[in-house]
Amino acid sequence: MPLLDAIVAQADALRAIRRDIHAHPELAFEETRTADLVAERLEAWGIPIHRGLAKTGVVGIIRGERPDNGRTVGLRADMDALPMQEANTFEHASRHPGKMHACGHDGHTTMLLGAAQYLAAHRDFAGTVYLIFQPAEEQAGGAREMVKEGLFEQFPMDAVFGMHNMPGIPSGTFALSPGPVLASNSEFTVTVRGKGGHAAMPHLGVDPLPIAAQILGAFQNIVSRNKKPLDVAVISVTMIHGGEAVNVIPDTCEMRGTVRAYTTETLDLIERRMREIAELTCSANEAQCDFDFQRKYPATFNHEAETEFARGVIAEIVDEGQLITQTPIMAAEDFAFMLEVKPGCYAFIGNGDGDHREEGHGHGPCLVHNTSYDFNDEVLPLGATYLSRLALSWLDR
Repeated sequence: MPLLDAIVAQADALRAIRRDIHAHPELAFEETRTADLVAERLEAWGIPIHRGLAKTGVVGIIRGERPDNGRTVGLRADMDALPMQEANTFEHASRHPGKMHACGHDGHTTMLLGAAQYLAAHRDFAGTVYLIFQPAEEQAGGAREMVKEGLFEQFPMDAVFGMHNMPGIPSGTFALSPGPVLASNSEFTVTVRGKGGHAAMPHLGVDPLPIAAQILGAFQNIVSRNKKPLDVAVISVTMIHGGEAVNVIPDTCEMRGTVRAYTTETLDLIERRMREIAELTCSANEAQCDFDFQRKYPATFNHEAETEFARGVIAEIVDEGQLITQTPIMAAEDFAFMLEVKPGCYAFIGNGDGDHREEGHGHGPCLVHNTSYDFNDEVLPLGATYLSRLALSWLDR
């Protein structure tokens, strides 16, 4: 079953939309222009919309022309960009300094718009498709906010599906699997409060820097010695701040970082041990400790039945070798909040290895969260076809 001809015919238009969004990136909960663009397109295609969930969210409603069978399905795309300075110099590079679509959300939004246009023009189905254009996926939890503000109460849906591009996987390829596919994301801050003084007389104070170093090293023992070897987790200290002059021992040293895990039990263990290590190490060295641990995103778990359903749809679009199993990775995704409430599946669509990049693209690998990243426009019709066929197949079960 090939790509949908009506979507392929819109490939140039989809590319233009994607590049327009790329050129005008907006950060979490600031996606006003992007939301306006989405709303204008949906309304032009005769799709009723609802605006305002999670501030800038847009939900489109497409009802089939056949007698309603009560079946519903949600398709979700994220809209926000990252606070990064783009290195690309091509024509559609970011026009907003310090903001960049470095994760492909411009492509996700465009693929869902492509599916919306097709479904709006081909309503020979029963049931309802909800198009969820979500703000603030990057660290701000826009999915959580949409759920809290009544997304699933206002728009009851049987299941919800999402998709993310994946650099390094050949374009034309999909990857998905049931169970855990992305880890939970937690952030921590440890502040060691000592007593500053002259660097030549450390015995008169309490130096927070070597205490912080002890804590940092001990944190890694949690991963290697406290948790079960088969329970995957990562603790990364990514920021250390302390001191302002080379001959002065500072009063404080702050460490910040992230924890990734798949299960709540493992995360509970890690948080407890990190707190104990930080507080007791400080106490043993006559320092004080402030420990803060924030659980940002839960792990993303694909529901088995919905994942197999999505796999069946994809198998009708691409060849067998282009449908692969997704190995779980330690990145996080706030679509997890939706999957905690509704069954569904989060799939990955190959973005290629960077060979699609045109003149004016930065150097280096085509990786997400990279200043030289650009979404591969060649996969837009494929992604839009998948979302369209997924919705139609779900409603026609």
